[in-house]
This record gives sequence, C-alpha cells and structure tokens, in this order.
Amino acid sequence: MARYRIDRISEEIRKEISDIIRNEVKDPRIAQFSSVVRTEVTGDLRNAKIYISVLGNEEDRKMTIEGLEKASGFIRRELGNRLDIRHIPKLQFISDDSIEYSIEITKKINELNIRPEAKDDN
Repeated sequence: MARYRIDRISEEIRKEISDIIRNEVKDPRIAQFSSVVRTEVTGDLRNAKIYISVLGNEEDRKMTIEGLEKASGFIRRELGNRLDIRHIPKLQFISDDSIEYSIEITKKINELNIRPEAKDDN
C-alpha cells in the first residue's frame, strides 16, 4: 500500500481516537489532560501504535494507559463505525512524554533569557 495512503489513514485514526477518548470513553482512570500525539499504522493496517501524552505524574500516565488498554475494544468498535476501511487495526497504547519534554525545554530557555538581564542590573 502506498505510504501516503497509510499516512492519511494514520492521521484520520489519530483524530477519531482523540475524539472517542475525549467524548465517549468514561473510564475514571484516564487523565483529563491526555492527548493523542501520533499514530503509526502498519502497512497491512492490522496494527496501530497510539502514542498518548499525559500531563501529570508517572502514576497518572500508568493509570491512563491501563484504562485505554481496557477500553481498546470499545475504541476499536467506535473507530470501525466512524471509518470506512476494510480492517480496523488492533490498538496498542504507548505513553509519550514529548509534550512534558517540550514544556521543560521551554522553561530552561526562559531561564536562560532571564539570567543575563538579572546580571546587568547588578
């Protein structure tokens, strides 16, 4: 299958799963501040890795992934109702800390920008 088609399907799956998690899944283990960062679908559309970012501590991440794994059958069924593709991939949820990493880098950059001004005042 052409790579551009797989990329389009991956992006559509990402959007739909994000909407399903936000509006349909009612598991209290899933953190309120969680988002689908990206998806990777295999060429045969049988498997999909869903990267989830959770703003919170390690326990929140663990509980969110656990809740999503429990709800994967429901999410997969809803995905099948929303998408018109032959095979709905098996979902694998993976914790991704890229958003928290970005926030940490931004804080460090801001600290570097503040420090020279403080030295000039003295």
